Amino acid sequence: MSKILIVDDDMINRKLLNVLLKKNGYETVEAGNGMEALTIIKQDHIDMVLLDVFMPIMDGIDLLKVLKQDETLKHIPVAILTTDDTKKAEALSLGACEVLIKPIKEDQLKTLLAANL
Repeated sequence: MSKILIVDDDMINRKLLNVLLKKNGYETVEAGNGMEALTIIKQDHIDMVLLDVFMPIMDGIDLLKVLKQDETLKHIPVAILTTDDTKKAEALSLGACEVLIKPIKEDQLKTLLAANL
């Protein structure tokens, strides 16, 4: 079973994604900011990261940079989830596999997961 890390400072967004992912047979882990996510990624086997852009402590773009510059972590697919597509080009240039605009629909999520896991 693939394990997906949901990183978002909005607990409601995390819970909604958690329900959708578990319903489709995925194991999930949650983090409320990029720093918390980085700790989880370094301690656990994560198959994919669903990452919000705007968060306190460490935002999604900064975490994406850290992940893609680390030889042991850069293989993990990272999808950016945002309400504002102004960061789309930057995220893709940094190595994000996809940028999806919230709210995420279940069919979008299924397509994303099928293409990257």
